[in-house]
Amino acid sequence: MWGRKQTIGRNPALQRLGQLESEVMQRVWARGEVSVRELHTEFAHLAYTTLMTTLDRLYKKELLKRRKLGRAFLYSPVVTERDYRECMAQQLMAVVLGNANHQDSVLSFLVDAVGDNDPETLDRLDKIVHEKMRTLRESE
Repeated sequence: MWGRKQTIGRNPALQRLGQLESEVMQRVWARGEVSVRELHTEFAHLAYTTLMTTLDRLYKKELLKRRKLGRAFLYSPVVTERDYRECMAQQLMAVVLGNANHQDSVLSFLVDAVGDNDPETLDRLDKIVHEKMRTLRESE
């Protein structure tokens, strides 16, 4: 289900996570596998049941898998943080560039924002674009 080339919009888990869900996923990605009780030590300000519900929601969104150990569940990520972020970026770009009338302004804003914040990244972006153009020409 989760591959590097995830089909955008087909998996309900590809929706943006809420703040608590994001914080929980960060902790699960860092630990690899965790129980509600273990995670609750890092979220002491939350009710245990709130954390349990959040983990269950992430499980139902297919971002976490779980296995039973005694009376508790151990949760682990289904997808790596990198793959999740790549899927979110793909989804964002599909929405942003989906309207052909606005593509030029969106791309222009992106180039301006990158150039204003980090000229070295703009150089890397230029190399990526040129490499992609070369690859496309070779495949024709």
